[in-house]
Amino acid sequence: MQGMKVDLAGKVAVVTGGTRGLGKALALALGRSGAKVAVFGRKQENVDAALEEFQAAGIESMGMTAKVGDTQQISEVFAAVRERLQGIDILVNNVGMNIFTPMVSEADEKLWTKTIETNLTGVFLCTKEAVKSMKERGGGKIVNVSSIAGQRATFGLGIYCVAKAGVDMLTKVLAKELAASNIQVNAVAPSVIRTDFSKPMWSNENTLKQILQTRPRPQAERKRA
Repeated sequence: MQGMKVDLAGKVAVVTGGTRGLGKALALALGRSGAKVAVFGRKQENVDAALEEFQAAGIESMGMTAKVGDTQQISEVFAAVRERLQGIDILVNNVGMNIFTPMVSEADEKLWTKTIETNLTGVFLCTKEAVKSMKERGGGKIVNVSSIAGQRATFGLGIYCVAKAGVDMLTKVLAKELAASNIQVNAVAPSVIRTDFSKPMWSNENTLKQILQTRPRPQAERKRA
């Protein structure tokens, strides 16, 4: 229902990539609904800036640097969240990367590995850690930020498309596996949002034109075109 306020008082939410852009907006929304918020980012200056904004909004928060594809780092930061905030109820797997790539069949193996690690393996690793606490607390919510690129092949984003398609299937698998533990797993698939993350797409006139051509349009607008 539009305008309905969600009360998350007493809940603890983790948002990966929550120091800027869409992730920070999600973390702020969760915090303003009463949740304690933990965010991870790659750069300390982004973590510090985000925490200042959360604190100014009266949100109890913590932030750390971590690489989501690194098993050891993820284990350590989630352990720190459990120790300081006494558990985890909500996980938003938001972090990602979408470097323009050549044809997948011509792509560099290191770029393939980095893109899959960041967009897909990171979701797997963070979910594993969060679920430990959620099961102890009797349930939880996991939201994976996917993309329409996971449903539609796009030139220049081939590896990203493959990774996000993996996120979509991982979401379905986790939803089935974790239902009995009262943990709900869902995914959202945004299109292009004007953030630094998506700037390579919306700042390029030709690329943006191709993207806009794929969006649903009112009949009157289609006739004008």
